[in-house]
Amino acid sequence: MFTKPLVVLAAIVAAVMATAAAVGVKLGSGILHPYRKHLTADEISVSTRRFVAMHAACSDFDVTALDGAKLRGWKVSAETPNGDWVVIFHGLGNNRSGQVGYAQFLLAHGYGALLMDSRAQGESGGDIGTYGWIERNDAKVIDDALLSGEPVRHLFYFGESMGAAIALQAAAVDPRVDGVVAEDPFSNLREETYDYAGLEFSPLLGKTLFRPAAIMALLQAEKDGGFKADYVSPEKAVASRPFSVLLICGSEDHKIPCRHARRIYERAIGPKELWIVRGAGHSMAYGVQHDEFERRVLNFYGTAAK
Repeated sequence: MFTKPLVVLAAIVAAVMATAAAVGVKLGSGILHPYRKHLTADEISVSTRRFVAMHAACSDFDVTALDGAKLRGWKVSAETPNGDWVVIFHGLGNNRSGQVGYAQFLLAHGYGALLMDSRAQGESGGDIGTYGWIERNDAKVIDDALLSGEPVRHLFYFGESMGAAIALQAAAVDPRVDGVVAEDPFSNLREETYDYAGLEFSPLLGKTLFRPAAIMALLQAEKDGGFKADYVSPEKAVASRPFSVLLICGSEDHKIPCRHARRIYERAIGPKELWIVRGAGHSMAYGVQHDEFERRVLNFYGTAAK
């Protein structure tokens, strides 16, 4: 026979889970319609000045995706090019200007940099963001356009957070990509919803008490987006093609904890490296280990090109 405190506790837990499920339904559509950070005149001006200071040539680079969405970005050529190019993918709720710092150190070493606004982000078109499902095909179109206009020796990707997940999935379907640097990618969309449902406190909370929120949010996103959440999986992508991968994660990242990078590393079938940056939060590795970050990235691209 249940005691009264246990009955009360069970009722509270049931109420919390029911509320979580209702919240999940409302959040589901929001997953596919993330905050859009438009490119401002000031961001354009600052970025332009930084490229000019490096004697790098920057031009608009716009392509049309398979569904007709206009994808907008910048193509930046190094003053002394080495023939290799890096397509750079930004994180959720950002735009291409947030990646200029990465582009600068790559340009300084001769790499060309292609900075794109992801679909439904920045100034690119598209009604929804799918965290790699549609974006992987966008990347192929971007690569086609770049390769048709430039004598590219080696093609690489670089991405952070959502951009890292997109880069890994895109590289799996384009054999022209020689290697990917991925900072703080999620292992799969379902696993990442547990972190968000756990309020970035504990994925266990998202897998238990608040699990209904994660489940209902994904079900609603699947309905609205017309794709299965389980299809969005960087860890499956690295297991499907043996491209080189450098995974970077911050030990203090609570948005996308290092367990995601470890899962991807374990599944990768190509040359792989995992660098855990002590003391770094989400997408903060470059700020915490500036010189080491550049050294590792440049060494990775140099090795992957051989």
